[in-house]
Amino acid sequence: MQTACQAVQHQKGRRQYNKLRNLLKDPRHDCTVFANEFHQHCYLPREKGESMEKWQTRNIYSAAAWYYNHCLGQMPVVMVTEDEDAIRQYGNETEGVFVISFKNYLDNFWPDLKAAHELFDSIAQARRERESESQENHGKEYPEHLPVEILESGIKSGRYLQGTLNVNKHRAQLEAFVRLQGFGSKDTELQSDILIYGAKARNRAIHGDVVVVELLPVHEWKGRTVALCENETEDKAPADTTGDPMPTGKVVGIIQKNWRDYVVTFPSKEESQSQGRNAQKVLVTPWDYRIPKIRISTQQAEALQEYRVVVRIDSWESTSLYPNGHFVRVLGRIGDLEGEIAAILVENSISAAPFSEIQMSEMPVSSPKNPWKVSPEEEKKRLDLRDTHLIFSIDPKGCEDVDDALSVRTLPNGNLELGVHIADVTHFVAANSYTDVEARARATTYYLADRRYDMLPSVLSADVCSLLSGVDRYAVSVLWELEKESYETLRVQYTKTLIRSAYKLEYETAQGLLDGDTSVVGDILELKSLDEGMRQKKLAELVWAISKLTDIARHIRAKRDRCGALELEGIEIRVQLDDRRNIHDLIPKQPLEVHETVAECMILANHWVAKRISEDFPHQALLRQHPPPRQEFFTELRECASAKGFSIDTRSNKALAESLDRANDPSDPIVNKLLRSMATHAMSNALYFSTGSCPEEQFHHYGLALEKYTHFTSPIRRYADIVVHRLLIAATLKGTTGDVKDNIISNKYLEELSRHINNRNRAAQRAQKQSTELFQCMYFRDRSAESDERCVADGVVYSIRTNGVLVFVPRYGIKGAAYMKNKEGLVISCQGAGNCQWKPGSLHRSQHKITSTTTTGDSVTLSLFDHITVRILVQTSRCHADTIKLEIIRNAPHHTADTEAAQKSFHVVKSDLVKEVSQSAEETQRAQERARVEVMDEESQEFCQTKGPSLYQLLEEIRELALLDVTEDITM
Repeated sequence: MQTACQAVQHQKGRRQYNKLRNLLKDPRHDCTVFANEFHQHCYLPREKGESMEKWQTRNIYSAAAWYYNHCLGQMPVVMVTEDEDAIRQYGNETEGVFVISFKNYLDNFWPDLKAAHELFDSIAQARRERESESQENHGKEYPEHLPVEILESGIKSGRYLQGTLNVNKHRAQLEAFVRLQGFGSKDTELQSDILIYGAKARNRAIHGDVVVVELLPVHEWKGRTVALCENETEDKAPADTTGDPMPTGKVVGIIQKNWRDYVVTFPSKEESQSQGRNAQKVLVTPWDYRIPKIRISTQQAEALQEYRVVVRIDSWESTSLYPNGHFVRVLGRIGDLEGEIAAILVENSISAAPFSEIQMSEMPVSSPKNPWKVSPEEEKKRLDLRDTHLIFSIDPKGCEDVDDALSVRTLPNGNLELGVHIADVTHFVAANSYTDVEARARATTYYLADRRYDMLPSVLSADVCSLLSGVDRYAVSVLWELEKESYETLRVQYTKTLIRSAYKLEYETAQGLLDGDTSVVGDILELKSLDEGMRQKKLAELVWAISKLTDIARHIRAKRDRCGALELEGIEIRVQLDDRRNIHDLIPKQPLEVHETVAECMILANHWVAKRISEDFPHQALLRQHPPPRQEFFTELRECASAKGFSIDTRSNKALAESLDRANDPSDPIVNKLLRSMATHAMSNALYFSTGSCPEEQFHHYGLALEKYTHFTSPIRRYADIVVHRLLIAATLKGTTGDVKDNIISNKYLEELSRHINNRNRAAQRAQKQSTELFQCMYFRDRSAESDERCVADGVVYSIRTNGVLVFVPRYGIKGAAYMKNKEGLVISCQGAGNCQWKPGSLHRSQHKITSTTTTGDSVTLSLFDHITVRILVQTSRCHADTIKLEIIRNAPHHTADTEAAQKSFHVVKSDLVKEVSQSAEETQRAQERARVEVMDEESQEFCQTKGPSLYQLLEEIRELALLDVTEDITM
């Protein structure tokens, strides 16, 4: 009811009102808002002296009574309120209109909903506790937040600054940082985040809140912690462990509370006894270190001690040390795999509910006995490529959701035609259908280490829309005509097609064919039923196509190299499970050239589609931008490179690419990999945006050095691609036939949708990373660290801290801290190649190395990029996720066959053939540039500059191929 919605806005604020409106607009909830204030029989004018609350209650009751009579009394109408006066006044006024409290509503209408009753009791108890506490406590634990008007005027004047609070999970009690959002005064040219030091300065703000901060005087500024630290609860940091002072401030107000569901653990029996007299009030510890303890009221504390539980925060008064909340539901036992996975999903606000019946009713019918077939009507509307094109897909082993396929052929005029064919998901998912609304809410498929949660029902993702071999499928294709030798684009066509993929290849098989390895032919199922002659003919056609695709990709890549393409590194680990789904091994991904071939074709398609939709819809197209990184984020990269004598130029992506190419240690390829990984972490995140929300000069994608870029190639698992497909189809039909209005979204709505998709993408990356870490811990937890040789590995030092080093373990793709000084103050001592021991002594840190000296004079020095032997341990936690811990056992490399194989696999992926193509093209370009320079006038020579260099590689491949690298969004 309209008045009820307005009452929420009046009493609870705009944010709660917007949440309610979004719930009502969601078709999955099947709700309708009755605009009662615009109905002559329902609206009642406000009487003189009548409070807003009383007037709204009177209007709601009047509308409820009218609606009951309008329905001829055929169904009761329930008005739920906590206003006891309203219940007494209206409760018995109209038969069939029930005016009751929410508790009575549950008791009388839903007596069997146990979970709802428990949740209501928890909320009611929390409210009673909060009311009694506010009456008892008059002392202030925190200063009051400033009124909104003062905050807004302070932001405009530059006195206050606005940003998002990010708590340091390793120093959650001490350190938080506010990243500015650009609303402050132009005079405030801060080049770094603002440090919020201590819980008092944080003033009840919680990680993720949008806050307003006031800078402290310069003499009160502090430095961030530079020592290794575990997730401890200390409220002090040793003075010698902080860096240079940085802008420091305090929170004076909160613009937006981003509270969510939190996974918590109840205190153990011993901890419960130490918490005090009131057994109903319990301090629970959140799974996320960055969230403070939450006080809840419950009678079930003892029964829930061994479980992960979900709670919500209700309030945080200035008189309370901790926020108050209420119990929501139980997830599972601590340490149980399903319980820990459920915790990861809740922490990232991921819904994994099965698709509903009404959503499934919209799906096409397909089964092994009755497979889906092409419609004759639709067949006439599409370009039929089934008999004219050799189309095939290349995917990871076991891939079911095949949303892209490739083709290449020679045209009658001698030129080549390159084709990228993408599953036509939008044919089956109509705009604003129930399935579309659900896909929009999920925004992406969530890939965890051992499972995935699909964005679309499996009948689409793994069957009807999956471009499997030997079956007819609808596709949206981009076809380029390329010059036969230079591969320059002569013409491009976007069209709906009907295709039949000939082969579903795995990456390893395609690479084998490319390398001339005939042993992989047996892995191609589609060739097994053919006689030898036909098999050889088909095989020759396939090998030619893969080789030609790779050659085209090399030339496209060479162009990008000339502009400064940067290969970025991400760590991808595949969890190998046995038949009983126990962890058998952790395997780093092996890079192959065919990965680059597929990725380059996908980038090409995304770029050309971005150009087309932004031309046709300049103010409402969904593109993807990548802002340039902040230069201060490259500091660690430059310092680490200088340890090996390399100089990294970060002024442009071309300069950065060339610097990284030169920063290569022939004796240790992992050095270059680590430097590229550091460059990756320095990058900004790529984001979706609406073209109507920012000027065209901001469309640029820094990472790929493309003026326009979008995502088109994965509509099965990304909602952004579905939006882009609709825009492309509308663009190609525009002005000819068909109604395209349903495919066009307003700029305002597209902005909101972009923010939602960006948020869900970040959640998907976090969940992916956390699930991989969970399985890494489970793998090593089940092994004896002292006796199992798999727990000992080679590690590479990549960062120096005041009390230890950060180490990368190539064999398992693990990065972790290794302490050189323990909690007892002892330092590490290594005698030759023997095992290390803890002895009294001191540490001395310099820029590129750290030295441990014992009281007896023995010393050990670790420098950047040194190889050491580490033992991998698991640090268990009852309240939080387990973590990997590294222990130095020898100041010498650990040599095994696995180590050598891992090192070989980390060589730069770019092949010698690509380098040759690049060098040849560069020589041609240099000759052309020399010719141009001769005719340029002095003014042009003085002011000309290089146009948009390009930066890319491995992360996009990882996203396209296996979606296991949590850093995917950095550059794509």
